[in-house]
Amino acid sequence: MSKNTDELFKNVIAHAKEYGFVFPSSEIYDGLSAVYDYGQFGAELKNNIKTYWWKSMVQMHDNIVGIDSAIFMHPKIWKASGHVDGFSDPMIDNKDSNKRYRADQLLEDRIAKLDEEGKTSEAEELQVEMDNALKAENLPRLRELIIEQNIKCPISGTTNWTEVRQFNLMFSTRVGAIADESDTIYLRPETAQGIFVNYLNVQKSGRMKIPFGIAQIGKAFRNEVIARQFIIRMREFEQMEMQYFVRPGTQAQWFDKWKETRLKWHPALGTDAAKYRYHEHTKLAHYADAAYDIEFEFPFGFKEVEGIHSRTDFDLSQHQQFSGKKMQYFDPEIDPATEKPYGNYIPYVIETSIGLDRMFLLTMINAYREEDLSTDEKQDSRTVLRLHPCLAPVKAAVFPLIKKDGLPEKAREIMDSLKLDFNLQYEEKDAIGKRYRRQDAIGTPFCITVDHQTLEDNTVTIRHRDSMKQERVAADQLDKIIGDLVSWKNLLK
Repeated sequence: MSKNTDELFKNVIAHAKEYGFVFPSSEIYDGLSAVYDYGQFGAELKNNIKTYWWKSMVQMHDNIVGIDSAIFMHPKIWKASGHVDGFSDPMIDNKDSNKRYRADQLLEDRIAKLDEEGKTSEAEELQVEMDNALKAENLPRLRELIIEQNIKCPISGTTNWTEVRQFNLMFSTRVGAIADESDTIYLRPETAQGIFVNYLNVQKSGRMKIPFGIAQIGKAFRNEVIARQFIIRMREFEQMEMQYFVRPGTQAQWFDKWKETRLKWHPALGTDAAKYRYHEHTKLAHYADAAYDIEFEFPFGFKEVEGIHSRTDFDLSQHQQFSGKKMQYFDPEIDPATEKPYGNYIPYVIETSIGLDRMFLLTMINAYREEDLSTDEKQDSRTVLRLHPCLAPVKAAVFPLIKKDGLPEKAREIMDSLKLDFNLQYEEKDAIGKRYRRQDAIGTPFCITVDHQTLEDNTVTIRHRDSMKQERVAADQLDKIIGDLVSWKNLLK
């Protein structure tokens, strides 16, 4: 990470706290590692990202519906899905610092450093060695690579490493009032299984025909050992997932379609398309026959923000086996090869899955600007979040120019007429310039100023965040003007 990108990342984190976007959780008790709270503007931005995803995924597709499944599920679900036996990360401990690290992440950091130093061939060679060791689940080889690369613990500065061991990432708890009679259940490590176990319910109640999709937004929990890069890796996080059920044999074409569709969704928000790339998985999960990540270039390097996976019929077949309930679909369509109905089969699944918290961070980093507004006459600057108006936590701020002469009353009247449709803020403290700067810092796209002329002709000044240009408009036209500018149609059309 260069000095500039390192500084940018630190500034975004500081800005997120100072302006009410993200706070360290339990901060008055010195915090809780890898857990964060979303503040008043962070909650709004997060909800707007969710709305954009939900509208584009569910509202814009007549064959995709949304559900909200429970966090607690029958423990056999996680046995069937493979999480009880296989949901683990390769961990290594430093004996001097007693700190635990993911072995593959230590090696990934080393690969990134080699790339930065221009040692491309060494980086590629190490990448291949690591991928082969992960694919073969060769834990001793991972340790050997860490030793060979002389990778030191960031805390102790030593290479006194333990063996690499697998560490299960699921949180467990107990259900039931009496400890002796209680059963172990798990906080879900992903939201996908809630969709799979409701596949039959949705298909029958919604009279859904293949191909169709089920979408869900929800919390998931993983006992991540290391807090890394702010909200990139957390113990409690949120996912936006869609499972698309298709006829066996058609999964490759649907995989390609969703891979292309999902990449188009991101730059529509105003992000630079050049900062995205596909990353093909070298080690496929046990359920997949194809997997790609959509990665974004954060200040600390490319990181996954969305995964597209071809999950085959693994999940539904497993749940059929473990539950004893048939997960088959009867397809009445005629197969051209046999001229008979396709009949009964277990559908294959294409998954698209976004980490909402990563998407939030991506959005903040992309929007953050430190702008020099200096002229020959004076020095000036501003920090602004150039958020898409649809995503902005506050759509408009309403200011009386001064706190007297009936201007606050008129400003309140205008605000009352708009607040049914938009999330607004009212401010009368400080000079108008300072108020503009505060709204720039939280990404408010429009500021409405009520002055003495407003009392005469019912016009106001509307100031645009990005251009800082001001225009005079009729107050009774504000709902239409702002409505058009923040309409979801601007993103979805």
